[in-house]
Amino acid sequence: MFDYYRVAAAVPDLKVADVEYNKIQIIKMINSASKENVNVVCFPELAITGYSCSDLFFQSNLLKASKAAITDIVSASKGLNMAIVIGAPLLLNNQLYNASIFIYNSKIYGINVKTFLPNYNEFYEKRWFSSADSLDISEVTSDTIYNTMDSYCICVGNNIIYNLSNKINIGIEICEDLWAPVTPSAWATLGGAELILNLSASNETIGKREYRTGLVKNKSVTLMCDYLYVSAGANESTTDIVFSGHSILAENGKLIAENKHIADNEYLMVKDIDLGKIKADRIKGKTYSDTKRIYGSSFKQRIVNISVCDDFGSNGDLYNINPHPFIPSTKSRRLERCSSIFDIQVGGLAKRLSVTGGKLVVGVSGGMDSTLALLVCAKTLKKLGRPMSDLIGITMPAFGTTDRTYNNSISLMKTLGATIEEINIKEACLQHYKDIKHDYNIKDVTFENVQARERTQVLMDYANKIGAIVVGTGDLSELALGWCTYNADQMSMYGVNASIPKTLVRWMIDSVIELNIFENSKEVLKDILDTPISPELLPPDENGNIVQKTEDNVGPYELHDFFLYYVMRYGYAPNKIFNMAEKAFENVYNRETILKWMKMFYRRFFNQQFKRSCMPDGVKVGSVCLSPRGDWRMPSDASAALWLSQIEKL
Repeated sequence: MFDYYRVAAAVPDLKVADVEYNKIQIIKMINSASKENVNVVCFPELAITGYSCSDLFFQSNLLKASKAAITDIVSASKGLNMAIVIGAPLLLNNQLYNASIFIYNSKIYGINVKTFLPNYNEFYEKRWFSSADSLDISEVTSDTIYNTMDSYCICVGNNIIYNLSNKINIGIEICEDLWAPVTPSAWATLGGAELILNLSASNETIGKREYRTGLVKNKSVTLMCDYLYVSAGANESTTDIVFSGHSILAENGKLIAENKHIADNEYLMVKDIDLGKIKADRIKGKTYSDTKRIYGSSFKQRIVNISVCDDFGSNGDLYNINPHPFIPSTKSRRLERCSSIFDIQVGGLAKRLSVTGGKLVVGVSGGMDSTLALLVCAKTLKKLGRPMSDLIGITMPAFGTTDRTYNNSISLMKTLGATIEEINIKEACLQHYKDIKHDYNIKDVTFENVQARERTQVLMDYANKIGAIVVGTGDLSELALGWCTYNADQMSMYGVNASIPKTLVRWMIDSVIELNIFENSKEVLKDILDTPISPELLPPDENGNIVQKTEDNVGPYELHDFFLYYVMRYGYAPNKIFNMAEKAFENVYNRETILKWMKMFYRRFFNQQFKRSCMPDGVKVGSVCLSPRGDWRMPSDASAALWLSQIEKL
């Protein structure tokens, strides 16, 4: 359901050349995987005999025992709604091959043969095996592979894709195939494979684990696929080398799962994958389709269709969902990410300033967005070797300004060394209310927007007066929701926060504190982070506290940023995003709350597009951006009915 599938790396205990023992261990793991509702289980290279048999591979007794073991494993798969892929030596047309066998519900559907045989350093595979390149057959009868009364044809080769009822397409390669400049998996993915299985027996040496993990992650990126790598366990022969049982699951460059120990054995690593991400990226990324068009005909794939049960798939319970997808989960990675983003913001503004010249004007409210923009401006001037006085911060008190935000604004500008301008806009707004015949006592959207537009007018006119540019403060989340006043805080001459979501803005400021970039400003920055998010357009309460809290009106930004990420990054439908949100925010928001704000998100995302259609320039820092000149093109009068109707059915 929702393109989730449960896969398992099965690394059984084994005894080299003890086929009967190995078979029993394999069947035990197959049954364990079935109990965990696994859809696809993959075993290591030559798991039936062990990889380290060496010249024993020439012994007919070993090959005969292997055939008998395959027979029992096929029988054990009867009635299981699970694809089983296992490695074994196979004698085909008087040539011995290192092969994988694809089994589903008591039938073998295909045999993939290893193409690239390592024959250097500690490896001697060409001594025993022939390459898939030497195959002179494309199919065999089942009775040549295992003992069966019903003879049928089985595809053989290195170009087989297994299509499981149009739910998932699986390609296979074996160990060294992954290390080749052009891999069998490359052709398989161009042929439509979304999940690649690698049956391996890679030995362990210093640094090889990290190298191997990087290789698998990189391959999953370039091929836009899920990649499951399963290596022989620690009980392989240690005559000259050591095996580690290293298993890796990567999804489009992200490490989904990896076994924990350097020398591992007898374990089942079970995890869900999300093929929705793979499919979305292949649709959006035209490099995939272009490569398929240019090179796809060079190596034809054969599709083996397999009918699986309707419930083949997973509910995704074993798929890790980060409730804050824009924010790295560890402090070290978060600091590294935020530091890099800050440098990108500074680099973008520095380039713009090198073209426009002049000074920088920022409207400073004491909130997080304007704080981040001010910090970017200050760092930019530092980088360019210009005086901090070229940064003009303008605070514009009005009817909703509190002492806390006002004092924080002044304190921040002082500690940065910026030029401080204070322009009270109350009288100008009162005059405007009078001009347009609006009753001051009616605290509606007109009451608020007059202040927002007056502030922008002040910023623009002041910048014009001194030959400066207005640096915008609005963030990605506000743009997504349209939570900005048209031709007011929506507008600037350069928006440094345009692709930074609200949930990340907080951590950007936190990283400035942690990295001690502006030492004198640390204390005021901490207080700004503790201040409620508010546009401060309505008067404070009798105690001078903020009453207009943005999240009370539009909902929690962490939910909206979650919705935004999966709408923009993968184009997921509301029902899948809702399913993910329920898991990600379990014990935080109930079903009704998530649905309420999801409806709000889609309504505003659609009907506020007109504000994004004319948004100012701003540097892109991540994978999600709403610039009409970059990542997002949408008609302003598009209907949200299709999306909202699906939400109503949830």
